[in-house]
Amino acid sequence: MPVRVRIPTPLRTITKGAAEVSAKGTDVRELIEDLERQFPGLRERIVDEGGEIRRFINVFMNDEDIRFLKGKETSLKDGDEISIVPAIAAGAAPSDEHHEARGRSQPERT
Repeated sequence: MPVRVRIPTPLRTITKGAAEVSAKGTDVRELIEDLERQFPGLRERIVDEGGEIRRFINVFMNDEDIRFLKGKETSLKDGDEISIVPAIAAGAAPSDEHHEARGRSQPERT
């Protein structure tokens, strides 16, 4: 059962530059195994040593986070779309003290 898998830019070196690939599996676990078969080294970027999806990787099936479905046991069907999305960390907004230390006033908040 072919499923379309969207590959994030940092992992495209493993997929020879492909932004989308096709893989098979009745659930996400099998899909990851098929991806590993096609693109050796991809699994270790998605799952940890215990086989769990890494904390900084989000996997979506048809725009639904699999963590809120059945995780790796989430069933797949022909035509489903999987997106592998690395988490992005952002810094906090500068504090008032940061601006004062730099000799600037904090922008007004509305």
